[in-house]
Amino acid sequence: MTRSRRIPFGLAAAVGVAALAAVLSAGQAPAGDGALRGVVNGAAGPEAGVWVIAETDDLDTRFRKIVVTGDDGRFLVPDLPAATYRVWVRGYGLVDSEPVAAEPGDSLTLQAAPAASPREAAQVYPANYWYSLLEPPAPSEFPGTGPEGNGIAPGLRSQAAWVDVTKQGCQLCHQMGNRFTYDISHLDGFDSAAEAWEHRLRFGQRGAQMSRVLDRFGRDRGLAMYADWSERIAAGEVPPAPPRPRGVERNVVLTMWEWGDETSYVHDEIVTDKRRPTVNGDGLVYGVSITQDTLVVTDIARHQSQVLDIPLRAPVDEVPSFFPTEPGFQPSPYWGEEIIFDAPGNPHNPMMDARGRVWMTSTIRGRDNPDWCKAGSTHPSAQYFPVERSGRQISYYDPATESFTLVDSCYGTHHLQFAEDDSDTLWFSGDPNVVGWLDTQQLDDTGDEQASQGWCPTVIDSNGDGRITRPWNEPGEAADPARDTRIPGFSYGIIANPVDGSVWVARTGPFPGRLLRLDRGDNPPESCIAEVYEPPSIENPAVDPAQTGHAPRGIDVDRNGIIWTALSGSGHLASFDRSKCRVLNGPRATGQHCPEGWTLHPTPGPQMKGVRDSGSADFHYYNWVDQFDTLGLGTNVPIATGSGSDSLLALQPDSGEWVVLRVPYPLGFFARGLDGRIDDPDGGWKGRGLWANYGSNVNWHIEGGKGRHSSVIQFQLRPHPLAE
Repeated sequence: MTRSRRIPFGLAAAVGVAALAAVLSAGQAPAGDGALRGVVNGAAGPEAGVWVIAETDDLDTRFRKIVVTGDDGRFLVPDLPAATYRVWVRGYGLVDSEPVAAEPGDSLTLQAAPAASPREAAQVYPANYWYSLLEPPAPSEFPGTGPEGNGIAPGLRSQAAWVDVTKQGCQLCHQMGNRFTYDISHLDGFDSAAEAWEHRLRFGQRGAQMSRVLDRFGRDRGLAMYADWSERIAAGEVPPAPPRPRGVERNVVLTMWEWGDETSYVHDEIVTDKRRPTVNGDGLVYGVSITQDTLVVTDIARHQSQVLDIPLRAPVDEVPSFFPTEPGFQPSPYWGEEIIFDAPGNPHNPMMDARGRVWMTSTIRGRDNPDWCKAGSTHPSAQYFPVERSGRQISYYDPATESFTLVDSCYGTHHLQFAEDDSDTLWFSGDPNVVGWLDTQQLDDTGDEQASQGWCPTVIDSNGDGRITRPWNEPGEAADPARDTRIPGFSYGIIANPVDGSVWVARTGPFPGRLLRLDRGDNPPESCIAEVYEPPSIENPAVDPAQTGHAPRGIDVDRNGIIWTALSGSGHLASFDRSKCRVLNGPRATGQHCPEGWTLHPTPGPQMKGVRDSGSADFHYYNWVDQFDTLGLGTNVPIATGSGSDSLLALQPDSGEWVVLRVPYPLGFFARGLDGRIDDPDGGWKGRGLWANYGSNVNWHIEGGKGRHSSVIQFQLRPHPLAE
C-alpha cells in the first residue's frame, strides 16, 4: 500500500450578522435543489456579465463555485453540496460586494457598488493588463550594443527578442503583473527602485535563476525597465479596462477544489486519456507537486484530497535536487531560510492511459546514465547515438493496485504524450539531443525497460537526398553541404500526429524558436529523419512584419493533423499546416523556409507599452486542442492557457473569435496545462468539461497571500446563464 498523507482543510467561515440582511427574496420560490439563485443589482439597475462567487470551508477541501450573470443580472449557481457559503459579486468596474451567508436553495438579491476610481477598479484586473504597462526599449535601440553602448545585450537583435526574455525568462515560475510582482512598497532601505528590484530578484530559492535572467537583457537596462514599471504604477498609472464576459462566456460554470498545501507547487493535472476522454469518468483528479515529490489526488465526489509520495530507485542522497539552493542565498520574506524546494524526484507532467494509470516524468536516479545507454552498448539506439546523462526518467501510478512503477530511460524526460498506435507508444520531450519513446505494451508484456525504449537524434536532411546518413554536421562545426545536419536544443512540448504517425516537438529557442517533425521510419533509429520549421520571424526581411511571432512552447494537433502551438513570447496561438510547404528538406529547409504553412492568431488583451508588433502582453505556458468537444464549443477547438490573464483562451477556428474562460477569484490563476473529460456522453453540459490547475511556483502570489493553496478547476459551458 502506498503511504498517503491527508491534507487538513476547513477554515472557519466568517460572515457578519449584519450581512445576513442582504439575503432577500429575488421573487422566486426557494430552489431546494442544491442551487443558489438570485439577481445582482447595481447603481443603474441589473449588472450583466459579473461573477457570483460561492465559497465554503465546511468540506474537507476548500470549495468554490463561480458563475456569470446574464443580460438581466440574474444568476444560478448549480449543484452545490450542502454547506454554508460566503457569496459575493466581483466585476470589472465594481468593487467586491460584502459577502453574505447562504445555503443551497436560497434566493438572493446582491447589491454591487461601482468602483470609486479607475485605480480601485483595476485591483481585480488580470495580471497581463498590469504587465502591459511594462515598457521595453524602443525598436530603434536594437540590436543591442552592450554595456559600453546602450546597455542592451548584443545578442538581442530586435525588440521582439527583448519581449521574449520578459516572458520566457521571467514568467516560467509565476505570473508577472499581479500585485506581488509590481509592488515593491514592502522593500525599504534602498536608494532607488532599481536597487530594490536588484535585491528582490536575488532572494528566495529561485533567486539565482531570476537574477541570471537580468543578464540576458543587459543587467542595468533590465533593472531600469522593471523599476520604471513599479514606479509608474506607484504614482497612479493604471492599465486599460478589460471587457466583461459576453456571449457564451456568460455560460461558464467554474467548480474549484483546493489541494496540496501552501508550499505545493502543483505543476499539472490530469483527469483522463487524451485519446479516449471517457476514461476515468467522474473519477479522481491527479496532479504532481514538483517541490514535494508527491502525486496530489482529489476525490471530487467526496471533496477530499490526499498526497502520495512518489518513490526513487536510488537512495535520496544520490539524486541531486532540481532546485539547488546556493549557499548563502538571501532569505525569503515569506519563508526565511527554510528550504521548501527540496525535491530530487521532481515529477513534472502526468498523462493517463486507457487503463487509468497515471504516467509521469520523474527522476528515479542520479544524472549519469547506466552503461547500456552509452557507447559500447548493444542497445540499437545507443549504438546509433549514445547518451551519457539524463535528467528525469519515467514512472507511473496504478490506482488499481495503489502502487508506483519506476522505469529507467537513457533520454531525459519533460512532457509526455501517447501515440494512437497498437503499441500505445509513449513519446517524451526533455532531452537536448534526442527524442525518446517507450513501447508501453511491450513493457507490460515483458517488463523489459531496456528493450521497450528507443530514441533518435534530431537530424535534418540538409543535403536533400531523402535519408539521414553518418557522419552529419555537428553543432559548431563548419557545415559541409554534402552532409546532413544535427539540430540540438531543449525539446519542450511534444505531440504525436494521429494522421501520419509523425511526432512533433516545440523548442522555445534560440529566437524565434522552432518546431521539429520526426518521422521514425520503418527501422529506427537508422530510418529516423527530422524536419525543422520556425515561425515567421521579425528578423527575417522576407516575411510580413505583421505576421511574425516567436517562442513556440506548448504544442498539440487536431484530428486533421494540423499542428497548433502557443507562441508564448509573442502572444499568439498559431497553426502550422505542413501540406502547404513548398520545401520540406534540402539546403533551404533550415527553418524560415515555410512561412506559408503558418497562421498566427493574436490572443486577446493589451500590448506591452511601446510594442507595435502583433501579439498581446499575455503569456501562454502551453496549449491544447479539444479534439472531442469535451467543453461544448465543438470539435478541434484549440485552447491556449492565458497564464498571464487568469484564463483559458478558446479560439473558434472558422470565425477567428475568442472565447475567454476567465477565473476571477482568487486572482493568480496560472495554468500550465489543461485537459478535458467526458464523464457522461449523454449527460449534456453537466457530463463534460475542461480541467486545469493553479500552477504557480509560489502559492503566496495567489490572491490571499501566505496560506493560500493551489486549486484544481473544472470549466463547464451550459446553454445559458440560468441552466441547471
